[in-house]
Amino acid sequence: MIVTFTANPSIDRTAELGAPLERGSVNRLRSVHDGPGGKGINVSRALRLADVPTLAVLPSPDRHPLTEALVEADVPHRAIPVTARVRTNITLTEDDGTTTKLNEPGALLAPEALTVLRDALVEHAREARWVALCGSLPPGPQTDWYADLVEALRETSALIAVDTSDSPLTGLADRMPGAAPDLLKPNAYELAQLTGADGDLLETAAEAGDFGPTVEAARRLVGRGVTYVLATLGAAGAVLASADGAWTATPPKIVPISTVGAGDSSLAGFLLAHVRGDSPADCLRTAVAYGSGATALPGTTVPRPDQIDPLGASVAAYTN
Repeated sequence: MIVTFTANPSIDRTAELGAPLERGSVNRLRSVHDGPGGKGINVSRALRLADVPTLAVLPSPDRHPLTEALVEADVPHRAIPVTARVRTNITLTEDDGTTTKLNEPGALLAPEALTVLRDALVEHAREARWVALCGSLPPGPQTDWYADLVEALRETSALIAVDTSDSPLTGLADRMPGAAPDLLKPNAYELAQLTGADGDLLETAAEAGDFGPTVEAARRLVGRGVTYVLATLGAAGAVLASADGAWTATPPKIVPISTVGAGDSSLAGFLLAHVRGDSPADCLRTAVAYGSGATALPGTTVPRPDQIDPLGASVAAYTN
């Protein structure tokens, strides 16, 4: 089983624009769709569609539209009751693939709620192959709370993945190697944030076929105790680095519709490939296939297995 944790879940409201967004003007929406949101929830949604056992752990009031949406989506979950309201995030999508996100900060989690959430994660981790800690932190926990959770989860046999950004990411990194996860999934700018690299340069170089700067940056994190670094680079592809080597991947050709949730789907692809025993190169291939599949779908839609091209990504071992 793969357990996911979303500390700052949301109702995701996706609004499709019929014309390019005009700031300061009245914009007509073509359609609006609400669904369960949050990075860990998105990972569990993708895993559930692939028939991989999963459990989404999250804070939420009882009998909330978010938990009702999870039931409707047939996503196994455990909602830890809190009195804080769940935020609503708004995504505006345009026909050319441009995506604009408006994310609320989330509501305060009290100290007692943090303890209950930690204990629930440890409880479910005892039966899990992986635990994925995903997304931003709401007000309440310290910025290094993910490091606390990684250290608490080390008393179980579960492998630990982390996908976050900004201060929660640096809070985790500041406590490496003691809090180094088994998998870290940064994008180019998050990788740059941790290593002092230039995020624009990482993406620009990769778009030109030079993955060297990304591999070098990812290897710095491996040197700080991370087992796998999966660095996603948007349309340029992705890099996977470990102590055993590095691999690069370029994605299949697609028509991009929405990039929302593409990174979450990439993480789901890696995890499902890893639990079935795939090689690192094939884990990377599946991660890129899932990320590309999500990008070719509208809004926050996560791909089904029949909506990805499992062999479409070109993967190579990095030899420099």
